[in-house]
Amino acid sequence: MLTKLENYRVFCKVAQHKSFSGAAQELFLSQPAVSQSVRQLEEQLGMQLFVRSSKKVELTPQGSILYEYASSALGLLESAEQQLSGLQTLGAGQLRLGAGDITARHLLLPALERFHQLYPKVHLSIFNRTSASSLELLHAGRIDAAFVNLPIEDDRITVHWESPVQDIFVAGQKFAELKDKPLTARQLARLPLIMLEHKANSRVYVQRVFSCGRGVELQPEIELASYELMGELARINLGVSCMVRQFCRQELQSGKLFELSLTEPVPPRSIGMVSLKGVSLPPSVSRFVELMNETTRNKGEEKEE
Repeated sequence: MLTKLENYRVFCKVAQHKSFSGAAQELFLSQPAVSQSVRQLEEQLGMQLFVRSSKKVELTPQGSILYEYASSALGLLESAEQQLSGLQTLGAGQLRLGAGDITARHLLLPALERFHQLYPKVHLSIFNRTSASSLELLHAGRIDAAFVNLPIEDDRITVHWESPVQDIFVAGQKFAELKDKPLTARQLARLPLIMLEHKANSRVYVQRVFSCGRGVELQPEIELASYELMGELARINLGVSCMVRQFCRQELQSGKLFELSLTEPVPPRSIGMVSLKGVSLPPSVSRFVELMNETTRNKGEEKEE
């Protein structure tokens, strides 16, 4: 008979596969053993966890709630096991991070390069995700830390490192008459705006600044899931893109894009490295935080020189 913890593992695999046979195959168990494990858990909890049909199984509302917490707990247990398996020496183990591709390129690469040089046997797993998706992985225990756009409404996380960024609006030569002409919020809102999709945390922040602080709703004509395309679409004059100044310096310096002047600039915010509150950091993550801080200090010293 499987233990209660093992029953939870089986339950989570069935939920992920939406199939008893799929879970059985991954867990190297027979399908009757998987069915029995789920039935035992349902009897222990006194509720039905799955709706079964001939084609697939679906979580009940109670099952969905249980899966959210069980998958997170099991992920954290896995992280704890990895910490105990030799990570203290950083001679083995892994570093699991969640970050968007643009954040990784501009903020993580120097520290990642240094970390790999110092600890070549630590396996690096970088999950290319948005802030929201990275937080989901973090809460599920599938990554150790996430790089997210701040501020963010989540009292279950702790910020270990952050770097200030400035949201700006940029355009190509079609809008050259707007150079050095400070625009009000309402004037900006009348332009053909290009912004990230509405769920993106940076988009939410900028829109909240304009709607709550200035009484103006920004209605973009083009919405994108990819930050990379923001600058390209502005460069070919399809509209005015909302971007991060630190991430488009090259385009601004080359003259391919120019920054629109606003009578009220968007207040600066930060991108931060976060982990779950109350969960101790693996040694690999603690060391990576140190390297991120060292990289930030070095950049600051270079600017002063």
